[in-house]
Amino acid sequence: MALKPTIYKFGISLSDLDRDYYDKLNLTVAQHPSETPERMMARVLAFCIDAREKPVFTRGLCAVDEPDIWVRTLDGRIALWIDVGEPSADRIKKATRLAEAVKVYSFNTRSDVWWEQGRAGYSGLNASVYRFPWEDMLALSALVQRTTGLSITISGDSAYVAADTGECEVSWLALQVP
Repeated sequence: MALKPTIYKFGISLSDLDRDYYDKLNLTVAQHPSETPERMMARVLAFCIDAREKPVFTRGLCAVDEPDIWVRTLDGRIALWIDVGEPSADRIKKATRLAEAVKVYSFNTRSDVWWEQGRAGYSGLNASVYRFPWEDMLALSALVQRTTGLSITISGDSAYVAADTGECEVSWLALQVP
């Protein structure tokens, strides 16, 4: 019997100060049985960073031909492809052919090694690559409960996150911006 995903509900008060974007988001997020809480929260944070584009979570780990998050146009084209983790350069090269814009958010302990080994494959690709520090992702995932209210304020390359269980700051570093 296959394991089922764990469902999380987030009520997010989002303030993106640099882009003057303010919203209330109600997200239902399915955590795949093989997905860590840190990866799930990297998806949620990436969603919030690009929320003004009205992104949608895809089937994620269950669909290898889809990104974790995307924005589609009214005629079905992919306007924005967002991958979370450390995808191969070949996968991102394919994504740049399918989507108008591509973003990658890496987040784990081996992100530095992944980037050093794959940087040459990414050069020349029309893809933005960012890295969340692992320690920040650990702090963010520690705030999560099955039903969580979050206040997220984005300013510059940082998100300040407050929940009933605590608060933290998550920053990100741009590794490549075309």
